Parts: sequence; structure tokens; C-alpha cells
Amino acid sequence: MDALKKEKDKHLGLRIDSELHYKLHYISQYEGRSANGEVIYLIRKAIEDFEKQHGKIEMPQE
Repeated sequence: MDALKKEKDKHLGLRIDSELHYKLHYISQYEGRSANGEVIYLIRKAIEDFEKQHGKIEMPQE
């Protein structure tokens, strides 16, 4: 991973209950991903579904 990508990555901490934690790990193992990878996959899927219904979300200019 290059330095430029690391600058753009953001950290998001989550607190989840034990049952949700267990089920997330179960699904992620079934799908062949880490739990973190599964969460990122689900977030991307939710954004994709939202944009299909409501149009593309544009990033603000820096």
C-alpha cells in the first residue's frame, strides 16, 4: 500500500454486540473475507444500491 492511499484511508471504529459479532464473522468466513473486508463489501454494496436508486453521489472538490 503506497503512502498516498494511506493518507486517503479513514478509520471507523464500531461497537457491536456479541451476537452481531458472531454472525458477521460467520458470514465473512463463509464468503472468504475477513470481518473487516465483509463490512467494507457491505458498505460498498449499500452505496451502489443507493446510487442506482437516487443517482451518483459526487465527491466535493478539495
